Amino acid sequence: MKREKTNPPAAPHSPQTRTVHGDTVIDNWFYLRDRENPHTIPYLEAENRFTAEATADQEPLRQELYAEMVGRIQETDISVPWKEGDWHYYTRTQEGLQYTVLCRKGANGAEQVVLDGNALAAGHEYFSLAFDHVSPDGNTLAYAVNTDGSEVYTLRFRDLRTGELLPGEVSGVYYSAAWAADSRTFFFTTLDDTKRPYRLWKCVAGGNGAPELIFEEPDARFNVGIDRTRSAQFLLLTVSSHTTSEVWFAPASGMGSFVRIQERKQDVEYYVTHQGPYFYMRTNEDGRNFRLLRAPVAEAVIWEEVIAHRRNAALEEVNAFAGHLVVTERVEGLKQLCVIDSATGAQHSVEFGEPAYTFFEDQNEEYETQLFRFSYSSLTTPRSVYDYDMVSRERTLLKQYAILGGFDSANYVSERLTATSHDGTLVPISLVYRKSFERNGQAPLYLYGYGSYGIVTEPGFSAERVSLLDRGYAFAIAHIRGSGDLGRLWYEDGKLGHKKNTFLDFVACAEFLGANQYTSSDRLAIAGGSAGGLLMGAVTNLRPDLFRTVVAHVPFVDVVNTMLDETLPLTVTEYEEWGNPNVAADYAYIRSYAPYENVVPAEYPNILATGGLNDPRVPYWEPAKWVAKLRENNLGASTILLKTQMGAGHGGPSGRYEKLREKAFEFAFVLRSPL
Repeated sequence: MKREKTNPPAAPHSPQTRTVHGDTVIDNWFYLRDRENPHTIPYLEAENRFTAEATADQEPLRQELYAEMVGRIQETDISVPWKEGDWHYYTRTQEGLQYTVLCRKGANGAEQVVLDGNALAAGHEYFSLAFDHVSPDGNTLAYAVNTDGSEVYTLRFRDLRTGELLPGEVSGVYYSAAWAADSRTFFFTTLDDTKRPYRLWKCVAGGNGAPELIFEEPDARFNVGIDRTRSAQFLLLTVSSHTTSEVWFAPASGMGSFVRIQERKQDVEYYVTHQGPYFYMRTNEDGRNFRLLRAPVAEAVIWEEVIAHRRNAALEEVNAFAGHLVVTERVEGLKQLCVIDSATGAQHSVEFGEPAYTFFEDQNEEYETQLFRFSYSSLTTPRSVYDYDMVSRERTLLKQYAILGGFDSANYVSERLTATSHDGTLVPISLVYRKSFERNGQAPLYLYGYGSYGIVTEPGFSAERVSLLDRGYAFAIAHIRGSGDLGRLWYEDGKLGHKKNTFLDFVACAEFLGANQYTSSDRLAIAGGSAGGLLMGAVTNLRPDLFRTVVAHVPFVDVVNTMLDETLPLTVTEYEEWGNPNVAADYAYIRSYAPYENVVPAEYPNILATGGLNDPRVPYWEPAKWVAKLRENNLGASTILLKTQMGAGHGGPSGRYEKLREKAFEFAFVLRSPL
């Protein structure tokens, strides 16, 4: 990458003083949070122009990368069909079109388009669906659309027999929704002023009456969600914070009242599913890695243990079918699949043979079945959809998604490594590279990390990543604390007052990869987004000498100011993740690592920060303020860039081709960053 030909835009200073718990801080760019300020939008637009100019010489490489990425996908493709009621559903994509089309076929074999994302997106720069749920009788579609990236959706209904929209729509809807068994009554959640899903409503699809409020959660820490059990017998209302939850159930008819299964207890989470005469409860009471209990539906107060708590195995998910339970566990960072015969209690495991892999439940809408469908992939194996017969134990490959352009998984190698962190904790690393890769300390490496909310960074396949691997890069995932990669205890040891473990684990992984000749600091690129962007900012402050390039997507870097503002989305709900800065000890700890607060004069690596003007999760001003402060404190000659999506939100562009263009932009920045 060449040095900038012109100076970057300067965000004017407008000092604002913050004094909290006796600590006084001057923030020169606090005003950027006000998009009505006459300097804000012009500054973001100037940064975008500067980024375009500073990277103009990368355009040929971007086009080359984009062509490679598009060339690897089967642009016109169809998913594996799944049965739901009397229909077989599938999605298809078409060359040149950005969005999927949901289709179905009935007994006559004729295709019916249920929902065409391309038609709905026409005329909009951004398009997203919260859900697309077909009623149990197959006659009505409920779907919710957003066109600006704000994640505030509008609910609509369509008669699938006529194709006509039904009267009435509801705005302010969120992701969670469910049909009642009568195929007329629909349940959905709406948002409060801080974008928290706090109310549950029901309405009659196409009816003239106003929606009826069913439930409202007053505690600002808690979100409300709704689901219908696979058995189609019950509706489940789940109220949850980051550490606590409770579940209410009602008949799937939608006509009865919701009954609470168990009152919430602080720092106890439980989740419920249904099978036959029993409710099954996955709970972390008396076992932080969760255990499985069951109780008769008719008397859901007497619970017996089905799977005991184990310190070395995290119980992550339970899927109930008429004759079997499918239990997902995580052991030593890798997913395991256990099948339990409900009649006999006999258990068996499904084996996977690679050192680093993942799988996810696929479409499993049928309750009366002995087939469990899952998608499997690894760092070298593309997504593969299987049906697993829970009785015969046979696994049938239904589809492996094609990776075109001459890709051959035999040309790549994956490893599972372990780094030792500052306190002696062993931190796993998943790694992939071409067989021609040489461990001599001269190879470039791209290290990814997240490490928050107990979210797992799965070692799955990426077709885009091949463009780096084929240019000599290794790709690694740091399975750091704060994630759920090694279970609940792993998560809890990287949050609140233990948050710095997340950053120190990542640094340990980077140092390990250098010490073991996989790369060197002048060839190491790191990346993360959102809370992973906080990670990027924190480790850059800790060890600016350790990395050549940093990519921080929508980075949560202005942690103190955001957590002090209860009017912002997510703030109060996040106290259980980061701490409450209104408490002096919490403030001091957050203040000690918050990336924006701790930028000091130093030689910083090359940095690309991205943002979304309509992002409700990490406001656009966080990366903007961070970049402005980094530039003023950078003592070196590195390139620091900001790119803001002016019509999108947290996830960036929504179309599949536009997402590939953004990935090509990022990879070109990484590949051309100066050594």
